Amino acid sequence: MNAEAAHKELVLIGGGHAHALVLDAFARRPEPGVRLSVISESALAAYSGRVPAWLAGECTLRETQIDVAALCRRAGARFIQRRATAFSAAGREVTLESGEWLGFDLASINVGATLEPPRQTAKTPPCLLALRPLAGLPTRWQALCARVDALAPGSRQRVVSAGGGAAGCETLLAVLAALRARRPDVTFDATLINAGQTLLLGTGRLPRTLLVHALKRAGVALRPGVRASGLGEETVLLEQGAPVPADIVLWATGAAGHDWLEESDLALDARGFIEVEKNLEARGAPGVFAAGDGAAFPTALPKAGVYAVRAGPVLADNLRRACRGEPLRDWRPPRRVLSLIGTGDGRAVAAYGPLGAGGRWAWRWKARIDGRFIARLNPGPIR
Repeated sequence: MNAEAAHKELVLIGGGHAHALVLDAFARRPEPGVRLSVISESALAAYSGRVPAWLAGECTLRETQIDVAALCRRAGARFIQRRATAFSAAGREVTLESGEWLGFDLASINVGATLEPPRQTAKTPPCLLALRPLAGLPTRWQALCARVDALAPGSRQRVVSAGGGAAGCETLLAVLAALRARRPDVTFDATLINAGQTLLLGTGRLPRTLLVHALKRAGVALRPGVRASGLGEETVLLEQGAPVPADIVLWATGAAGHDWLEESDLALDARGFIEVEKNLEARGAPGVFAAGDGAAFPTALPKAGVYAVRAGPVLADNLRRACRGEPLRDWRPPRRVLSLIGTGDGRAVAAYGPLGAGGRWAWRWKARIDGRFIARLNPGPIR
């Protein structure tokens, strides 16, 4: 065994997709002389690709989750169910919400992103459903459902979604389908606000057209070229123009890094994401790595779970290499990725660069891909 590899303390902060794959890799092939610890505020981590299906009632919440604690047991890792609140690359320690601290030789951060909350200027703003962070989404969704359950029969609700990316569009369609099924005696009108002139930036015209058709089938009015800035009295405020009336607001814009990272000695970009090199090592912090939505790669990448999944195997390999004192290898993100966007009606839109198609077959395909990924990482049957 390489002497440099002996007695290394490797700490994974966060239970994101990339770290799930790291744990899977270390479970399949343990690294001699490395003590692995995982810090996560929850034993179960949501797989983002499956969340809209849960919102739409297509699967249970548990069927969207990866059992991080069980993965740790498989990998022989110590699982610490706490939230990280501070990090020092120079001091080689991470502080937990309990006030305890954990030292490390090497560390990796995969905590996802959060959202900049909308400013609120009213005593009674619309009911807000923020889509990030994912860990708190079930609680926020339950609160919205309880509010909807209390509505009087025959009432009308104005649902406004801010954000025209794939996640925002897919979640709006899933939420509309769920609320309409839950309360068929209530009318849900919907509007999608998008700062850009087109949806799904980076994809071709055909998949965008298919998604627009799906939104129109669901009765969603589109408001392109306007940017939401906050919440007013039963309205969504815009940077320019008259406020949009709203009772329920889905907030899927303004992705940002977590506040506790701002006090760290890591290099962050303007939105608070950890700047990494092509090998996923944090810029200016040897032995510290980051991946997923919380990392800022040298070439800007969309905030989508598929990139964390693709980065996972390279991250696992580089963590091994770093433990051994070996040269790291670069990660080359795919130029194009397949996106399967559920439309809340048992269909999905498949997008691959300029190519696009849609139908029930695409939804079944998405369900199979997501199901296989979750089953691969869950050591036992889902209960």
